[in-house]
Amino acid sequence: MSFFGRGEGSAESAGAQLARQATASLAGLLAGLGKSRADLAKAMGVSPGRVSQIMSGDANLTVRTLASLADALDADVEIRFSPRGAQAAEGVPVHSGAPVPLRGRDVAARRVG
Repeated sequence: MSFFGRGEGSAESAGAQLARQATASLAGLLAGLGKSRADLAKAMGVSPGRVSQIMSGDANLTVRTLASLADALDADVEIRFSPRGAQAAEGVPVHSGAPVPLRGRDVAARRVG
């Protein structure tokens, strides 16, 4: 069991759910833009097979992959943590500022060391 009281199975399940949410959002954006997976592959400079892996919902998406997708689609990615369950009910403080969108081209500028 981890420090935070969750087992690896739970974290793996949560990770899979996040990947499915990300790819569903990506599919919606592609459709809304009228772009195909082939268009996305070309814009990212990767093979159509790689885009299929990403879109499968089973891929372990890295932050850099998300940034690359965002850059290719001229979109933003927002990652936000918020309390749930008992923590939310107890009023655990949450940063009240707006999420900071991360554009793909910003990643290189923000790298440390």
